[in-house]
Amino acid sequence: MKYDCSQLPIFANIDSASIEALLSCTGARTAKYARGELIFLENDDIRSIGVVLSGSVCMIKEDRDGNRTLLVTIKERELFGESFACRIDCGSEVSFEAASPCEVMFLPFNRVLHTCSLACAFHHRLIENMVQIIAGKNQRLMEKIEIVSQKTLRGKLKLFLELESARRGSRSFELDMNRSELAEYLCADRSAMTRELGAMREEGLIAFERNSFSLPDSE
Repeated sequence: MKYDCSQLPIFANIDSASIEALLSCTGARTAKYARGELIFLENDDIRSIGVVLSGSVCMIKEDRDGNRTLLVTIKERELFGESFACRIDCGSEVSFEAASPCEVMFLPFNRVLHTCSLACAFHHRLIENMVQIIAGKNQRLMEKIEIVSQKTLRGKLKLFLELESARRGSRSFELDMNRSELAEYLCADRSAMTRELGAMREEGLIAFERNSFSLPDSE
């Protein structure tokens, strides 16, 4: 594969030669998607782990009335679909859509989980890496639950921005989401969110220009 897979967290601490053997062992394949193209639809059987090689992918939940909620944006080098691929029925409860032109590598879950007949050491490392990544993603989902559970829109915005600041280790940072995606993530109306951001800027609680945000230093 042309992509340097040694940069992917799922292949951390695995040498390049072993990665090539591992990709062959698991039957990995790649596919490209245009912005807005569906990768997996809700109720689809997901039997492979998706790894974003370039671009980004959205995890979306749609209710019976057709209202869409952006659950999370999966960025370059991150995984998606693993929570459904490991289930017995493999049925997805969400949809995965290309948020931008993207390339995805698919690793068949069954062949990742079960080591080959040679019981390669790097295959065990792959499983360990995957478990660590899943644990990290579960933490992010718990953070989202905490954010959307805030009683006010301002509370959601403040907690979201504080968590982003802590994650990046800086009071100034750039968001990867545009305004529409942020509103979907917060389960908020975009216009109301824009007004609240403006009010928070006027009160000196935040400063921003497009997707670049700055928070005042913590006391």
